[in-house]
Amino acid sequence: MRWQGQKLGETDAAALPGLEDRSSVLRTVTTPEFAGMTFHEVLSRSALNKVPGSSRMPFGWTINPYRGCSHACVYCVSPDTLILCADGRQRPLRELEIGDEIIGTEVQGFYRRYVRTTITAKWSTRKPAYRVTLADGTRLEASGDHRFLTDRGWKHVTDAETGQRPHLTLNNRLMGFGVGADDLSIEHSGEEYRRGYLAGMVRGDGMIFHGSYPSPRRTRRIHRFRLALIDDEALDRSREFLLDEGVPTRTRPFRKMSIEGTAVKTVADLRVVEITPLDGERDLLDITTGTGDFIANGVISHNCFARGTHEYLDLDGGADFDSQIVVKVNVVEVLEKELRRGSWQHELVALGTNTDPYQRAEGRYRLMPGIIEALAASGTPMSILTKGTLIRRDIPLLVRAAERVHVDIQMSIAMYDDDLQKAIEPGAPTTQARLDTVKALTDAGFRVTVFLMPIMPHLTDSVDALDTALARIRAAGAARVIYGALHLRPGVKPWFFQWLGEYRPDLLSSYRGLYPGVSAEAPKAYRQWLAKRVRPLIRMHGLDGRHEDDYPVRGTRPGFAPSASTAASAPAQPMLF
Repeated sequence: MRWQGQKLGETDAAALPGLEDRSSVLRTVTTPEFAGMTFHEVLSRSALNKVPGSSRMPFGWTINPYRGCSHACVYCVSPDTLILCADGRQRPLRELEIGDEIIGTEVQGFYRRYVRTTITAKWSTRKPAYRVTLADGTRLEASGDHRFLTDRGWKHVTDAETGQRPHLTLNNRLMGFGVGADDLSIEHSGEEYRRGYLAGMVRGDGMIFHGSYPSPRRTRRIHRFRLALIDDEALDRSREFLLDEGVPTRTRPFRKMSIEGTAVKTVADLRVVEITPLDGERDLLDITTGTGDFIANGVISHNCFARGTHEYLDLDGGADFDSQIVVKVNVVEVLEKELRRGSWQHELVALGTNTDPYQRAEGRYRLMPGIIEALAASGTPMSILTKGTLIRRDIPLLVRAAERVHVDIQMSIAMYDDDLQKAIEPGAPTTQARLDTVKALTDAGFRVTVFLMPIMPHLTDSVDALDTALARIRAAGAARVIYGALHLRPGVKPWFFQWLGEYRPDLLSSYRGLYPGVSAEAPKAYRQWLAKRVRPLIRMHGLDGRHEDDYPVRGTRPGFAPSASTAASAPAQPMLF
């Protein structure tokens, strides 16, 4: 930690844009009760986070009192990925450094155009990765969280570990120009390759000229071509191959033309034809740029801002992002100021859609009471999703808030077999403790929604298991149930299969059949079968219920009976591990 920047007014010219003044960092804390975790207490500039308009989430605003996440998602690509530099060359990502100029894109008017930008951060990590193969032969190796630009907007390589997000599917078309296939079986030194290479260079990049110059003595016929490249390696190879064919050349400098300013157009066939999970974990790299993107193997790739911002504290954007948590200790004061703005429209604010607001750290920092009070005082409705029993501490405050605004509370409880719950959720409160929390909230007047998710094939989907779960949920006083089948997102699947192989090896082949390859969701047929099994039981126990797939989009409300709480806000499915 670079402590010299903690002086008031001290700036750091090497920090990321907007983060040069690090006097807002108060202190770093490690405590025995949070082994392996370090908390960096900072002063935040904003509290309300706007959800992008293109998002499928039914709420428009969130609040995240913490930065950094133990879910360990990453936005990274292979170190061998070729990056288009400002000088026109393509260099491997491993060779680039902070400060290098490369090509990114930005929207100008009606078009997205190539522009010059600078690398502002770079970091490494080691995570599971996927190979994305395009129809023209271009291959990309990236984490499941990495995003590429398609003709339908930005999409992640795979679906989210929890909830849903736009992700690549077969025949999605990426934007850019691609790099084609690299066929290592071709003999590069042979005559056939040499002549094919020259034909491609001359016809593809050369300017061919045929002319006649008559004079009184004779008519001169000229046949020439000009090959203008900014890639010295390709130019030298072309000159060498021409000499081998007996064609002399001469070289002269010329004014380099740049891709900068030209509109992004996709001429190559950049359809996704295959997405393959790679074995084990891979060393991956990522960068942050001034435009928020870069050109990777000839396609437009998004970079990660969140991990890069860790580096202004000398924290690594890889492993440190998962264990070094930044706590916005002044989030309440900032929130109060933002809620007083005349432009604030009192839209629903969702808490718990990213990280649990009642995680164990909340017992130390007590940020939620101030957030609840600020939202209620401003007339802003809120929804809270948690699996933490710490919410019971704030029940009196939530009751007072519900007298002024809509408050919707959702508790995630997936396992009702104690042994299974301890095996899968060893760090979470017990099922009974969470049901007791539901009862306490119900006794306080709230119509609590329980997320019966995930339902696990062959483990918790039997009639007896579902009937027991719904009976306990009803006995706790819950009013509604949202149910859904197990999701096995990238990063979770390998760990889950390893656990299943030890806990229930007899089910491993069945699960591999239900979740083949990169599949994250159970097959549609299974989800339909599950719905037919669950719905009669929900009605029998007198509960309102719906499947997660039936949740409304933003701007609509679920069809539950009106109550003192707001309509449920459809947060993403709680993470299993």
